[in-house]
Amino acid sequence: MKILKILVTWIPRILCILAIGFILLLGSDAFDPKLTLQDQLIGFMMHSIPAFVLILFLVVAWIWPLWGGILFLVAGLGFTPFIFSVNYHRLVMSNNPSALAISLGIVLAINFPFILAGGLFIWTHLLKKRQDIQPVTAV
Repeated sequence: MKILKILVTWIPRILCILAIGFILLLGSDAFDPKLTLQDQLIGFMMHSIPAFVLILFLVVAWIWPLWGGILFLVAGLGFTPFIFSVNYHRLVMSNNPSALAISLGIVLAINFPFILAGGLFIWTHLLKKRQDIQPVTAV
């Protein structure tokens, strides 16, 4: 039980850190040699706003796993239609025959880690709550 608690506590944190790093990596498309350094940095900061919000969610989840788990679930599930539709329409307009599969893959790569982490943060909360409620046995 102790190993399970450790895994359920640390896997969502590590998963979120890696997924936020991936989101930050996606923001690196703002670097274009045709632009000035100032424009590149401004573009990178604009592309990084979602990662900064997710970092804030991670801080909340680290302190309050239930609320952080809810935030990650809402963010992951809430942005799924938006991310899917933007990518799907862009791919359909370029006459890509596998637009649906690619769009679903993009949604899976971007949103699924946060949905999974949200569920694991909620599970962490439930395990801690269950441990606090267990009766104390007499010696």
